[in-house]
Amino acid sequence: MEDIEAIAVLQDPVRRRLYDYVVTQDHDVSRNEAAEGAGIQRTLAAFHLDKLVDAGLLETESKRLSGRSGPGAGRPAKLYRRSGAERQFSVPARDYRTAADLLAEVAEVARLDTELQAAARREGRAAACPVEDLAAAKELLAARGYEPREDGDVLRLVNCPFHVLSQRHPGLVCGMNLALLEGLLDDAEGLRARMDPRPGLCCVVVEPSKNNES
Repeated sequence: MEDIEAIAVLQDPVRRRLYDYVVTQDHDVSRNEAAEGAGIQRTLAAFHLDKLVDAGLLETESKRLSGRSGPGAGRPAKLYRRSGAERQFSVPARDYRTAADLLAEVAEVARLDTELQAAARREGRAAACPVEDLAAAKELLAARGYEPREDGDVLRLVNCPFHVLSQRHPGLVCGMNLALLEGLLDDAEGLRARMDPRPGLCCVVVEPSKNNES
């Protein structure tokens, strides 16, 4: 019920705009910035942002934006970012996460990494569509929930669709994820997926292939 109630909070169009704005930024967002990004007044933004916090969809931190401290530094600003909690529900109730965790555990014990990666690569190729450049790859990965962001000529993936499993079985699941993305980009001329694990990000990045560099 908590998951249903949390997701229901996003039915309000103002809250949805605010949530979408906050989670697409690469930094914690102040009330002023969120209000401007959503095109609403600051007091209204503050009200709805705190509703999103109450629902467990956003987290807050108080910080002085000026970097100053002591007398005259002003009050700390309230900053917002996406919550690390996951929300999901199904009707009727299903528990695919437990099944996935058990299957991953068996695959890990049986050392089926190679077989899993081959299956993931086939799945990626089956779901692939024409990708001509990094912009097209960004659109494709966004549609699959990776939340890609440009970092120079590299696409860093902010969201891992397999986050819970990757925390419990990192070697197995990250290898599967890389193979899946390799399959998706199999026909992409001059692009490659490679491992580049960083805290808070997906373990894979997409970038121009070295073979495509002049």
